[in-house]
Amino acid sequence: MSVTDDWKTEMSAVPSPELAEDPPQISEPPAGLDRGVLAVAMVVVLGAIMSILDVTVVNVAINHLAGAFHSSLATIQWVATGYTLALATVIPVTGWASARFGTKRLYMISIALFVLGSALAGLAWSAESLIAFRVLQGLGGGMIMPAGMTILTQKAGPSRVGQVMSVVGIPMLLGPICGPILGGWLVDDVSWRWIFFINLPIGVVALFLAARILERDTPRPGERLDLLGLVLLSPGLASLIYGLAKGAQASDFSKPEVLITTIAGAVLVVLFAVRALTARVPLIDLRLLKRRSVAAASGTMVLFMCAFMGAMLLLPLYYQVVRQESAFSSGLLLAPQGIGAMITMPVGGKLTDRIGPGRVVLIGLLVVVASVAGFTSVLHADTSYWTLGAVLFVMGLGMGMTMMPTMAAAIQTLSHDEVPKASTMLNIIQQVSASIGTALMSVLLANALTDKLGGGAGGGGLSAAQKLPPQIMQKIVGPMADAFQSTYWWAVGLLALAFIPALLLPRRKPTGAPAEPPMPMH
Repeated sequence: MSVTDDWKTEMSAVPSPELAEDPPQISEPPAGLDRGVLAVAMVVVLGAIMSILDVTVVNVAINHLAGAFHSSLATIQWVATGYTLALATVIPVTGWASARFGTKRLYMISIALFVLGSALAGLAWSAESLIAFRVLQGLGGGMIMPAGMTILTQKAGPSRVGQVMSVVGIPMLLGPICGPILGGWLVDDVSWRWIFFINLPIGVVALFLAARILERDTPRPGERLDLLGLVLLSPGLASLIYGLAKGAQASDFSKPEVLITTIAGAVLVVLFAVRALTARVPLIDLRLLKRRSVAAASGTMVLFMCAFMGAMLLLPLYYQVVRQESAFSSGLLLAPQGIGAMITMPVGGKLTDRIGPGRVVLIGLLVVVASVAGFTSVLHADTSYWTLGAVLFVMGLGMGMTMMPTMAAAIQTLSHDEVPKASTMLNIIQQVSASIGTALMSVLLANALTDKLGGGAGGGGLSAAQKLPPQIMQKIVGPMADAFQSTYWWAVGLLALAFIPALLLPRRKPTGAPAEPPMPMH
């Protein structure tokens, strides 16, 4: 009998809870992750790390790809942007597809699409073909993480959600750290084609293990696709993220193309929200936000992802622009953050399952705020790398106790059938919030550079500063470092706001699963 069957047997006599508040729970002692859960976790991590690592590996190679295909940077940038837009387009259908085809089948289809796209991208003969194959990669990659999260959380059960979220968080940590290092080495010493070919052996192993280890789940063909919701949300997310990316790239959101696409995307997303709250079987059930734990976790995640991902954009740029380090060296210098997070992430997961996510997240947020605030005082043109590494290490410690416990808070009170919908919603929140954060910090940094450097050197923002001769760069690195330093204050402010919803997170351990709601009639 599976863990899921155990829940159903135990909860069969419990009435369905009201959606407006967190449901009652039944005591269940927290347990460690058994061999079966760890095996499933290995399969999920393989798929997730492949898709997340790919993003950062490719970002390092953008300039090299422009030269290889004799293409402009504006065109080759679509290798990254096209992938992101494909992710945004396909993530909304993951919840429905999980019910329609089963999560195991969906997970394997997603990995197969990603591997096929990787193989074709490695064989690309032009910038246009590479962009097209990257879109195919994104269509598969967008479903890997939410489907994997669903499989793992349903396998582990509500009392171990914190621990499994820590496992899922490993790829999110390793991607930004290992990606620039691996990408820089492959581009410099092997071939740009291997930044895509490297996914093939990982993907094949993940497919083989998924077929052998993952349990077969029962599809529910009667679950109808909310076509109107899909028409509103997928283009809306794509348009919104495109507008934010283009505005950040140009450091100007007033351009007609940027303004129109951003506003159109935001309007479509709002219309989708209205639809989701009124439809009987919506594409993503926003009514889950009536649960206090889900709403508090979502609010915390929006503010945290905006601030943290925006802040993470700043330091690599500081290393490359102010300190003139290579992308490879910058990746190495960011490693202390991952080390710190890997120390606290498993601890944070266990504490979440024992004492509840509320206390864990508040401690983690406090540590992250303190470390980000540290950059507002220590980030100078000649700051010791040991000092910066120490601050990064502390930031990683806080991140390991914040991000995944927040996701666990949203999922631990949900029923078996609600988990896919919540996983999809949380992944969309992550994607959009990260895009907003990076766009916001890019513009704020560009404005700070212009203020610090004046109209002559800094009028073009960061892009202009990067093109200055070395003699001039030596004279302005101090003001440039000050610009980075002042931009970090915005991240501190957003992180401080995240305390407000975080105070509403559950402060007791998850002790059981709610009853499953009745199946919708069609």
